[in-house]
Amino acid sequence: MTIAEATVKRLLELCSERNITINKISISGITQSTVSDIVNGTTTNTGIVTIKKLCDGFDISVRAFFDSPLFDDLEQEVR
Repeated sequence: MTIAEATVKRLLELCSERNITINKISISGITQSTVSDIVNGTTTNTGIVTIKKLCDGFDISVRAFFDSPLFDDLEQEVR
């Protein structure tokens, strides 16, 4: 799994845990189009500032975002 795929899965996982739709994430100061681009795979390099804003929207730390088995065995990105 790539970091982009793991990020999308983690976002969907957090939405599911909180019983909110992906559209509700945009309350974190990120536009709906940006959230859609991340989830749809149009954006494959989500920056840490964007991750931090998403975390703020979920009311979690960046550490908590990445504290998931999804990020344990990522594919090598540099080849």
